[in-house]
Amino acid sequence: MAKEHALLSTEIVNRGVESSGPDAGSPTFSVRVRRRLPDFLQSVNLKYVKLGYHYMISHGIYLMTLPVLVVIFGAEIGSLTKEELWQKVWDEASYDLATVLAFFAVLVFTISLYITSRPRPVYLIDFACYLPPEENKVSKEEFITLARKSGKFDEASLAFQSRILQSSGLGDETYMPQSVFAPGVNCATMKEGRAETSQAMFAALDELFEKCRVRPKDVSVLVVNCSLFNPTPSLSAMIVNHYKMRGNILSYNLGGMGCSAGIISVDLARDMLQANPGGYAVVVSTEAVSFTWYGGKRRSMLIPNCFFRSGCSAVLLSNRRRDFRRAKYSLEHIVRTHKGADERSFRSVYQEEDEERIKGLSISRDLLEVGGHALKANITTLGPLVLPFSEQLLFFAALLYRHFFPSKQSKASSPASTNAPYIPDYKRAFEHFCMHAASREVLDHLQRNLDLTDANLEASRAVLHRFGNTSSSSIWYELAYLESKGKVRAGDRVWQLAFGSGFKCNSAVWRAVRRVRKPTRSPWLGSIDRYPIGN
Repeated sequence: MAKEHALLSTEIVNRGVESSGPDAGSPTFSVRVRRRLPDFLQSVNLKYVKLGYHYMISHGIYLMTLPVLVVIFGAEIGSLTKEELWQKVWDEASYDLATVLAFFAVLVFTISLYITSRPRPVYLIDFACYLPPEENKVSKEEFITLARKSGKFDEASLAFQSRILQSSGLGDETYMPQSVFAPGVNCATMKEGRAETSQAMFAALDELFEKCRVRPKDVSVLVVNCSLFNPTPSLSAMIVNHYKMRGNILSYNLGGMGCSAGIISVDLARDMLQANPGGYAVVVSTEAVSFTWYGGKRRSMLIPNCFFRSGCSAVLLSNRRRDFRRAKYSLEHIVRTHKGADERSFRSVYQEEDEERIKGLSISRDLLEVGGHALKANITTLGPLVLPFSEQLLFFAALLYRHFFPSKQSKASSPASTNAPYIPDYKRAFEHFCMHAASREVLDHLQRNLDLTDANLEASRAVLHRFGNTSSSSIWYELAYLESKGKVRAGDRVWQLAFGSGFKCNSAVWRAVRRVRKPTRSPWLGSIDRYPIGN
């Protein structure tokens, strides 16, 4: 029971002045009880740490053996004087042509085998984010006005959405398709969905191909993700048809994977490039807002109306080594976590019909809690791959101490006590953070649990305010923000973290291969100077 209470937070809400009844004219208040994000860094699961170290060791065994060989060779050479070394090389050794040729043949074979067996690095050449037209811009006040005019909501539902919007962290310049406010019309039609997604995808791809000077026929891998709208033919087929791409293109269409599908798509594109080296891969991430729109009365299904907004990103990847000169970033790590085996996690974001058979996306009250557990597993696995050795040593020593001597820790000990676990400083592993802009509440909990500064989450809060929750493309709007601010320098590491239905939490780590100049084309042009804004 105490553990359950620790996951709850209370908030006193001012309801204003009572207009009628026996208490008319007096102020009224209510207490709102919510589940909060678990303090996941205070309870680390050892198996995820083991998994992270397994990844590190399996991919970096040569880093451990090479220093040993260097030490042994250095000790052997260091014990000889200069004269003894020359005598050993030239006087005592006898060579023939066959020996020399055999030695060089083995050396060349070994080097060639190492180069060919090593995975090629994956580079991010450039990316583009869709800027919707001005007529689709809607403020929070206009949102409620248009929703009322549509006739799809009663006053209680409108009041609920208005309260959510005021605390959402969204600004007054987000974008929505006009079809969702059409009176008495079902906006979730195939025609509206195709029109909305094609407008966003083609605009982002046109900009991407122009910026990278790549022809659509040069693309060998295409991955498209859109969670709720999955027509036949697929969205990837729509792109192939529109740009008349090559007939042997490897195209994939991912649906129903939520806001973390952008990183999943990058992971799939990377695998396809490794299996088919020497080509380009394009990853398109979008969402059809008209298919997330809900016109009923169930409150858990009204929440997505308040957060999801129009957006799309297109990313060009390559594993051709000659593209290193013009690439912006290289992909270092991808860590994926899936909690779908747990029933609460599986149903935390669930598409279904309400009592009136109106389809919508239901958000569970357990979302913050299950999301916290997924985040805990993901960052614990990621830690050994990215944290400095000093942080890993302190963290792992503290973890082992708590694992083997649990009796020495008081159950009532506070996080500030000497028995509390050592919390790694992820700010020492990354210069930039692109956390999925889901809501202000989620970002607040992430900042508190990861001990991040306001500057670390500046990009996430700016995207939430300017564009809202654009689903799987939000992490790319955040990276575009960092570039527009001129913050990305050579060698900087960028952590993209996204989570979505399933429940999934995924991380991607990029390293800037050069200083990224301020882009001449960006969705932030015209508004970047207004950020960051005060809370």
